[in-house]
Amino acid sequence: MSAPKRPAKTVKTPSQPKPIPASTAGYVLESDAFSLKGRVALVTGSTTGLGKSIAIGLARAGARVAINFNNNSERAERSFAEFKAAGGKGMLLRGDVTSETEVNRMAAEVARKLGPIDILVLNATCDQPHKPIEDYDWAFYQSMLDFFIKSPFLWVRATLPHMKSQGWGRIINIGSEVVPRGVPNFTAYVAAKGGQNGFHRSLATEVARFGVTVNMISPGWIPVERHEKDPQSEKDAYFNLIPAARWGLPKDVAGTAVFLASNASAFVTGQTLCVNGGMTVS
Repeated sequence: MSAPKRPAKTVKTPSQPKPIPASTAGYVLESDAFSLKGRVALVTGSTTGLGKSIAIGLARAGARVAINFNNNSERAERSFAEFKAAGGKGMLLRGDVTSETEVNRMAAEVARKLGPIDILVLNATCDQPHKPIEDYDWAFYQSMLDFFIKSPFLWVRATLPHMKSQGWGRIINIGSEVVPRGVPNFTAYVAAKGGQNGFHRSLATEVARFGVTVNMISPGWIPVERHEKDPQSEKDAYFNLIPAARWGLPKDVAGTAVFLASNASAFVTGQTLCVNGGMTVS
């Protein structure tokens, strides 16, 4: 007696997402809502610290990313190698973000090599010494305004026409919790960041009807390379105030940037998202 035949095996093909019924389209988040595939992003000041993490995060979400720096070519090349090792695709872009000529040149270079900029992340900064107001001079105040008011203004003017024309764009300012906290001995930085906050709020209402969103991420103290020499006593004092009872990580900011750059945040504009473990809850 011959053995019974086994039924032929059926090979399952991967199922495709079912179309969302028109009646529920406004209730169901698209499966690719967080994807940045096909988008071009620029992150100013992105070879170290938070900017570096943001650039990698945007790239891992699918964007082609221009990584900007102005000084220290050796460090920039190392960072770009790390970016590519993490799967990132993009370019290294040297230039002064406070110079109108340089900003226009860089925007054109990115458009030529990667495509016009769809996602603009304004992260570049300069030294941030804590001093009593009597020890600051106007030249230092001006440098703060150049980085946090002038540079965003120049970059928005260089990139907004494309965003408007395609009916889609994302402008993300990197702010700071020092504004709502009123940190003392820090007036130059706090004043400039406060001005940047006002800039993003006004711009958000101006460009919303073009499909362009403008938001701000305000991180807490997230230790990165430039904090290596900060006194441990200051770090301990800050840590003890964090409700989440842990240090923030650069990837916490990167994840927020991916959200604000994506279609998942299409109806979010003019907002400030504090990434600080609850430090500014009141």
